[in-house]
Formats: sequence, structure tokens, C-alpha cells
Amino acid sequence: MTDRLDVVVFGATGFTGALASEYLAAHAPPGTRWAIAGRDRGKLAALRSRLTGPCPPAELVIADIGEPGSMRSMAERARVVLTTVGPYRTRGEPALRAAVEGGAHYVDITGEPAFVQMSLEKYDGPARERGVRVVSCCGFESIVPDLGAQFTAGLLPSDQPMRIDALVRSRGTFSGGTWQSALHAFSTERLARPRQRPPSTGRRARLDMGRIRRIPELGCWAVPLPMIDPQIVLRSARTLDLYGPDFVYGHYARVRRLPTVVAGLGAVAAVVLLSRLGPTRRLLQDLRKEGEGPSAEERARSWFEMTFLGEGGGKRVTTSVSGGDPGYTETAKMVAESALCLAQDRLLPPRAGVLTPAVAMGETLRARLVRAGIRFQVVER
Repeated sequence: MTDRLDVVVFGATGFTGALASEYLAAHAPPGTRWAIAGRDRGKLAALRSRLTGPCPPAELVIADIGEPGSMRSMAERARVVLTTVGPYRTRGEPALRAAVEGGAHYVDITGEPAFVQMSLEKYDGPARERGVRVVSCCGFESIVPDLGAQFTAGLLPSDQPMRIDALVRSRGTFSGGTWQSALHAFSTERLARPRQRPPSTGRRARLDMGRIRRIPELGCWAVPLPMIDPQIVLRSARTLDLYGPDFVYGHYARVRRLPTVVAGLGAVAAVVLLSRLGPTRRLLQDLRKEGEGPSAEERARSWFEMTFLGEGGGKRVTTSVSGGDPGYTETAKMVAESALCLAQDRLLPPRAGVLTPAVAMGETLRARLVRAGIRFQVVER
């Protein structure tokens, strides 16, 4: 990979792809060689003209998911393919396939369980054979819970059973791409847990978040979140010798008042139901189109905080991970830093295959994110 570009951002002219490109132009280390890629040269040129910072993209790369040759050519020129092209279940595989076949590492920002399951089943073996890392969920989903749980586990005895509960609160909005992906998932998928491979290490890791419960020490209600995040954390716990011989994880929304819980559950149920009926699904799709997203002012007012309650070996610890706009500004930062980490950091664990962020990059990525302004803190121990 010595003569390759460090990073190629595929889908750079989309909402989150443009934010990731802006971040790389402003924050990539001097000498970083990277490119923006997509199918429309005019849109790529327009994006490059408005990117400011000390590290502008070196090239424009034309690649189209409908033209496998162009995708393979793009991947063969990259150390890392960073893709923001979704919904991933219907549009994501061409970039993944091209990266693995072209010998490039791969990062994305999906939160779609079906896509991640497909990646494990079809590409883990080929990625291992080629010595490349495939790392999905490199945005707010699921870097924050994955690295936050790893950070918390490191403060507890690793030879004792351990439990970690994550509770998230945030203020933010969503882009058209995220809205369309969510509607697609609600309308076509059962909201079930992805199938898991049997653990190969002998360590147990399981999910326990079956009910709404009160958390007195935080003065809040914990509402189970059926997202991909717990599955990513459990995969990390089954792989890394850090989470104890028997690990239990819970993942929740942190809500102050019970009426808010009831209203939120009702709203989600209504969207799921309406998304499965043709006429109302089309109305929901029109609420926000792909390529649309929150304004800079809206993103500046957004924030997140995820609190981790850890217990094991007679010890208890509380930690937190926090930052700005979770869905877009910080997600773009996280996926860009993930790509730079895979491309440039030489002290990563010697692993290959379809990996989680904690397994692929772990503390090295956490150090990068801290330098970039994401806060990992010990609240109480």
C-alpha cells in the first residue's frame, strides 16, 4: 500500500460525506494524501472548490456502485475506503466488496444490523485472507458505546464477572439519508437482534436490557434502545481479554420524566406502523429527502452524553463520553479519524477481518478522538 492514497471518501458529495471531507481538509496531518470520490465529476469539483484548510484533497475519483470496475479501481488506489453511501443494505455492498478485493481497509457509518450481519457472513474470511480490516459503525453508532465500554472495562478487574450499563441522552436532528435508512429498516426488517457467531474465546458476553427501570443515582429512567450498539459491544467483549469471564451489557436512553418515556415509545411505534403502509410511507419519505440535513446552526446547538455504570470484582465506576452534534458533526469526525487511524497509525493490533472499532483500533482511536475534542471522563470510582 506504499503508493496509495491514505483515504478515499466515497459519497463525498452527500451530506455526511461532505462533512467528513471538510474535516479531513481542515484536520488531516500535513502530508496526508486523500481524495473525494463519487459518480458526478461536476459535484465533486464543486465540493473541492469550497473545501478549506491546510490539507485539500489531492484528487477527484469517479466511482459508481453500478460500475464494479470503477469501484475496484477506486479501492486499489486507497489505503482506506471511507464510505457514507447508504442505505447500506441496498447500496453499501459494492464499496465493501471493492475494498476487500482491492486490498484496502474499509470504514463506514452504518447502523443497519442486516448489513453488518451480511458483512460478517460474506467478507470476514476474504478480509482475513487479504489482511485488511473492515470496520462498520464508525460514527456515533457505534464508536461511542464501543470505545466507552472498553474505557470503562479497563477500570475494573478483568478476571472477574462484569456488568456495564450505558445510558445516552442527546439533543440533535437527522439528515435525509438517516431518515430514509430508518424508514427502510422499519418497513422491511423485523427489529430483531442479529445472529451472533458462537464465542471462540470461552468468554461469555450477553445482553440484559429487557425492561424500563429507574436509576436512582442518576435521577432518571432507563429505556431500552433496540439498536445495533449492544451487538457491537458484545462482539468486542467476546474478542478482547478485558471484559471479564462473564460480561453483561445494557444499552438505554436516559430520560428524566416517565411521561416523556411514554410519549417517545408511542411516537416510535407510530412511525414503525405508518412506514409499513404504502401511502403513509411515501408521506414520511417526503418529510426529508436524501442529501438534506440540519443546518450549521442546528448542529452547533446539538450535543450528546453517554454515561457508563460499571461494576465488577467488588468495584463500581461511572464514566462518560460526551461531545457535540452526535449525528453529523461528531460522526463525520469519528469516521474521518477512524480512516486516518487505519491508514497512518502503526501500533494497531495485528488483526484482520470484519472487526468492531474497539477490536480494530481501540485505545489508539480513543486517543485520536480525545485530541479531536471528544471527552472520555471518569466521573466516579
